[in-house]
Amino acid sequence: MVRPAAFGFNEETAVNNYFQSAPGINHEAPIAIGVQKKALAEFDNMVQTLRSHDITVLIIEDTKEPAKPDAIFPNNWLSTSPDGLVSVFPMYAPNRRTEKREEILTKLAKEFVIRDVQDWSEYEAEGKFLEGTGSMILDHENKMIYACMSERTSLSVLEKYATTNGYQAIVFLATDKNGMPVYHTNVVMTLGEGFCVLCEEAIEEEWELIAVRQLLESTHHNIIAITREQMHHFAGNMLQVKNSKGEKYLILSQTAYDSLRKEQRQMLEAYSLLLPVAVPTIEEVEGGSVRCMMAEIFLERKH
Repeated sequence: MVRPAAFGFNEETAVNNYFQSAPGINHEAPIAIGVQKKALAEFDNMVQTLRSHDITVLIIEDTKEPAKPDAIFPNNWLSTSPDGLVSVFPMYAPNRRTEKREEILTKLAKEFVIRDVQDWSEYEAEGKFLEGTGSMILDHENKMIYACMSERTSLSVLEKYATTNGYQAIVFLATDKNGMPVYHTNVVMTLGEGFCVLCEEAIEEEWELIAVRQLLESTHHNIIAITREQMHHFAGNMLQVKNSKGEKYLILSQTAYDSLRKEQRQMLEAYSLLLPVAVPTIEEVEGGSVRCMMAEIFLERKH
C-alpha cells in the first residue's frame, strides 16, 4: 500500500472514470489540503484495521515531487504472481506514470523472491494501456484473466500479456448506469476462493454474460450477483486476503458493505470474514475504493 503525499482530484483520469467527482472547486488550495488530510486519515485507519486482524501490510511512502494524485492505487501499475513474477504496466494518464518507482521494486526484491520482472510500459508510446489488476481480474489457479474493454485496457496488450504468461483472456464489455464503458474490471467483479461477486447487469451482451458465467462456474466459483447501483457503491471492488494465521478476510469499503443486502452479506460470509473499511473521500474524489489501494504480494518471502 502506498501512503499518499499529494492525494487529490485527477483531471487526467476523470476523462473516463465516471466514478470520480471533484471536491468543490478542485484548484482551491484549502480544499486540496483538506482532501489530502482526509485521504491520509482514511489510509492510516485502513492500515491499522488490516493490521489489527493480523493482515500483513507493507507500506511505501509516496514522494511529494512530482505530485501523484493517484499514488494511493498501486495495483494499477504493479502486480505480482505466485510464480515469482513482478509486472509493471502501461498507464493511461500521463501523470500516473510517475507512480512507477524503481525503489519500490528494489524494496520488494530485498524482502521477497522475484524470479522475473516484466515491464510493459513501452506500450504507452503507442497509446495502448493495461492497468494491472484494475484492468485484469487474474485467476492464477486456473490461468484465466477476466477483462472488460475500456480505454485503459487495450486488447492487444492484454492478449500479449496473457499469451506470454500462459493465461486465457476472457474479454467483455461492461457499462455503467449511463451506458458508458466501466473504466476498470475490478469495479465490475471480485474473484475469491470459491466465489465471484459480479455485476451481471453491467454486461449487456447476453452471450458475453453467458460465457463469463460458464467459465466462472466451470472453475467452481459461486456467482454472487450485484446490481449496477451496488456497483456504483463499489460493491464489486473488494479483495479477499489471508492473514498471518491463514484466516480469509474480504476487504470492502463501508460504502460497499452498506449497499449489500442481508442475503448477499450472508453468502459472502460463507467464504470469508467481512472487513468493511470507511474510505469515503478516496472513493468520491478519485473514483476508486479499497481493492484499488492494495497490490497483493504473492511472492515468497526471503528468509
